[in-house]
Parts: sequence; C-alpha cells; structure tokens
Amino acid sequence: MQNLYTRVTSILFVFTLLIGSIPVGFAQSKPQRVEPKGNDKKNQRPKPKTPEELKAEEEEKKRLAEEKSAVAEEGVIAVDTNIVNVDAVVFNKKTGQIIGGLKKENFAVFENGVKQDISNFTTPESPITVTLVLEYSKWTEMFGRAAGGYFEPGVYESIRPVAQFLTRFIKPPDDYASVIAFDMRPTPITDFTNDPQRIRQTIDLLLRNSPAFRENNLYDAIKFSLIGGRGDSVVLEDSKERQADYSGMISVKSKRRAIILVASGIDTFSKINYGEARKIIQEAGIPIYIISTGNLFYKKYEGYLGATDGLTGMPGRLTFLQAKNAMNTFAKESGGMHFEMTFESEIPQYLQSINGLLRSQYSLSYDLLAKHEPGKKYKLEVKVDVDGDGTYDDKQFVVQHRPFITTPNPDEKKKDKKG
Repeated sequence: MQNLYTRVTSILFVFTLLIGSIPVGFAQSKPQRVEPKGNDKKNQRPKPKTPEELKAEEEEKKRLAEEKSAVAEEGVIAVDTNIVNVDAVVFNKKTGQIIGGLKKENFAVFENGVKQDISNFTTPESPITVTLVLEYSKWTEMFGRAAGGYFEPGVYESIRPVAQFLTRFIKPPDDYASVIAFDMRPTPITDFTNDPQRIRQTIDLLLRNSPAFRENNLYDAIKFSLIGGRGDSVVLEDSKERQADYSGMISVKSKRRAIILVASGIDTFSKINYGEARKIIQEAGIPIYIISTGNLFYKKYEGYLGATDGLTGMPGRLTFLQAKNAMNTFAKESGGMHFEMTFESEIPQYLQSINGLLRSQYSLSYDLLAKHEPGKKYKLEVKVDVDGDGTYDDKQFVVQHRPFITTPNPDEKKKDKKG
C-alpha cells in the first residue's frame, strides 16, 4: 500500500513539473496588456510630422479623392485616340488582281482631306488572327435545306466555310483563330488557338451537334466578337463555371486582325439595335468579311413569302432585304467585303478571296496632332501610287479600307459587356 502511495505521489510530482514547464503563451487566449516601464507616460505628446510625411499624406488624400469622384463607364471601347490604324488592300479595278510588294512611299492617307504623315507601316507578311462567327440556329438549318435537301443537315451550309477556312488557310504556329457560334446568345467554341488538334475538335463538335434554338441575335454576336464581355464559358476548355469573361478582337495585339462572319444577316431580338452594332463596328476598325447564307432559300421561295414576317415567325421578303443591306453596310464600314453565297460550290472561291485579301493587307497608322472630338466622324481616304511616279493611280487601282473613323463619346451611356 505504501509502495502504491509512493508511486502515485511521484506521478503527481512529475505531472506538476510538466504543467509548470509549458509556456504561458499557450494558455492565454488574448494578449496581455503591457504596462509602461519606469517613468514613461501613458499618453505621449504627438511629435510634429516631417515635410516628407506631410507631402505623402497630401498625395494620398488627393488620390483617394480622385478615386471617389471617378465615374466608371462600362462597355466603352478603349481606343487610343492618339494613333489611328488603317488596314488597306490594293487591287486592280478591271481584273480584280491584288497588288503586293508595295512600300510605305506608295501610300498616302488623308483625314478630312488633310494629308497625314504615316508613322508606322506593316507589310502583308505578318501573321493573321481571325475570329470566325457562325450562325448556328434552327433558321440556319431551315435555310440550308434549300441547298442540301434531306440528304444532309441544312446547317452544313454554314459549317463548311468555317471548317474549310480553318483547315486550309490557318497556318500554325503563326496564325491564330477563334470560333464563336450564336443563336439566341454567342457561345465561344474555342478561344484563340494555333493548335491544329484544337481546330479539329472545333469542327467535330459543330458537325456532331445540331442547333437548339431558332433565334438569331446577330448584333449581340458581333459586339461580343469585337469587344468581348461576360458570356458562356469556352466550350472546349471544359470549364466548371457556366460563364466567363471573353476578350474580343480589339484586345488582340496583332498586326493583322479580321472577323469572318457566316450568317444570314437576320437578327431576331438582340439586346443592341442595328445602329448600335454599326457604331461598335466603326469604332473597332477591324475588317469584317461576310459570307451570307440563306440566299438560295430566298431565291427559291421568294414567291411564297409574305412581304413581312408571318405569325409563325417565318421571315418575310423585307426581312431578307434588310439582312442583305445590313451585311453590305457592316462589310463596307469595317473595310471588309460581303460575299452573297447562293450555291455551296461558291464557298472555295469566296474563301480563297478572303485569304488573299487578308494576306495582302497593309497596315498603316498615323499620329494625331490634335485629339479627335468624341462622337464625331472623320473621313478617311487612302490613295496609292503603284509605279512611284508621284501621281495617285485612282483610275486604275482601288484601295479597300474603312471609309471613316468614329471616336467613342464618353458622355453617352452605353450598355455593359454582359451578353
């Protein structure tokens, strides 16, 4: 019994030593207040600030005041108003032959009739970056049946131009391409890529799927492809997020950029209207090359269509004509070209022309001596002297470029980029 008592007493003694050896900090849940030592006063008199501290404090107040008074302008396209970029293609009026091998000295740029000094010049050897925007809706499928009948899906009429351009004319690793399909909203299939495997996956995805909706929100798709915004996540990235931010073509740092639009030109109920779409195109300054679909359908069934849209939503004759005019305007004001496809056999010729135009595109830019007025249009004119004799060859050659530049107006309230 005594041995047991001795053993318990020893254990308690050791346990007491262990408890006493644990640092006090572990047992405290809150830091203890430290009392001043010696004769130090609890409330010290403030010391005067140094000139450097006063200056830093003043700068910080000024910065905070500027941040507080700043007004966020969502959806305004960021355009460097000190530099104007102009893409130009030169070809013979009679033969249509594209003229290459030109130098900076062969060109002259005029803004509102005043000649500008060309500060930067890029030859057509630069790589290209394109976004292919594809109408992929039930209407697309119906219009395409006029060409393929019941032997193949009607949507092939729109998929073929995209597939052929990606496989024949995109040259990795220097060229980049992205693909956006749209119905009631634009959906990026692949972001900008130079990977042949990703291009093949894009084509396979479009071929093995079928359209789900019949709405064609064309204007929203154009806006999304040019300035980007919040939209569906990129399909081939297999993201867990339903939506993501997409950067449009204007944010791409490339010497040669273009949009290739394959669509009927019919818009159902976009969030922006025709005028707003035009303004975005004008401000972006990126050429849009358009292949119209649905023309064969219209020519075959024009006599059966009403003047206006029917109760079932079937587009009327005026809708088809308005679509054609819209496509012509978008191509002209962007510096691109409109190809009105009737038969699918015309696709290779159109794509060859688009590739030739892109590969022969000169990039010119000039510096502004005075900033442009917001919201005002400035007429652009590019002239060429092919033989270098000092005379502009206006009668023999045509210079394709955007006809004017429009600067954004910060006073206008624009819709945000969420699409």
